[in-house]
Amino acid sequence: MNDIPDPVYARLLKAALDCFLADEYHKVTTRAIADQAGVNISMIRYYFGNKEGLYEEMIRETLKPLLDMLDSDTLSEVGGFTEYLRLYYDTMRRHPEFPKLILKVLALNHGPGRRFILQLLERGRSGGVRRLEQLKASGQVDQAINPDVARMAFVSLAMMPMLLKDIFEEQMGGQMDEAFLDELAAFNGKLLAAGMAAAQAGAGAGAGV
Repeated sequence: MNDIPDPVYARLLKAALDCFLADEYHKVTTRAIADQAGVNISMIRYYFGNKEGLYEEMIRETLKPLLDMLDSDTLSEVGGFTEYLRLYYDTMRRHPEFPKLILKVLALNHGPGRRFILQLLERGRSGGVRRLEQLKASGQVDQAINPDVARMAFVSLAMMPMLLKDIFEEQMGGQMDEAFLDELAAFNGKLLAAGMAAAQAGAGAGAGV
């Protein structure tokens, strides 16, 4: 949301994010969002049409950096796994309730936007498949890797730490702060790269000798 030039538009998105993360969709009013943004309620209708339109745009803008990275050169090398995970963890660290909100919409169908979120995830899926094929073509990952298996592994490593953040922090007796998440991104990035690595030519040729 940092690149949005219109300050009123940006304030409404920020207020919507705060309000929707703090309470159930049906309990959040456009009046409350407008008041928190410090703007006239008519601006919601002007920019977004209605509450649902604002809700969807809030989700789109929060996920936009992650989806845009799929179109960048970051994932043109396996080392980009770490950078992507680092961006994901940082985004969710700043909005800790966001993963739970997405899960509630998708798994429990709470609030609107399920079809919309699935469309965003499909964009991520198709982008991920495209990047995986490029990595295969450059010989960086195993040709036999199933794209859906790779995607589920990636999503699991990305989402689970943030969904269970409170529990993990209680067990650790400390915060999953920026430094910890940076270390986790590096570790999980290497884990993905190792698991997807292309088989080395001649591997096992000396077995049984």
